[in-house]
Amino acid sequence: MRIVKCHNGNVSLVLKEVEDVSSQEIKCNTVDASFEKHVPQFVIKDHQVEIFVNHVMEGDHYIEWILVDYGKEQRIYSFLPGDTPKVEVEYREGMQAYSYCNKHSLWSTEKF
Repeated sequence: MRIVKCHNGNVSLVLKEVEDVSSQEIKCNTVDASFEKHVPQFVIKDHQVEIFVNHVMEGDHYIEWILVDYGKEQRIYSFLPGDTPKVEVEYREGMQAYSYCNKHSLWSTEKF
């Protein structure tokens, strides 16, 4: 799985690569911005995990989405300014979470 930014500004999830998109791939956690305000945090409770981002949700600066990657399955949860960037999902070992800030790009956790 790769996450790319297209020439028109769209961000896309590439599940099967039919052409080389490496030049468009977004690298996680590489923008010079506050790590603790962009990387998804998580709390595991029984068979659930709460994933959240401690980030402002203003009109011009906010978390657009959280992606939960289970390996063979991905789920994307979208947010708008004023929303709380938080989801509660099924916990599966080895899952990973990503968040996308409209100003500071892509961030991710280690697998958990």
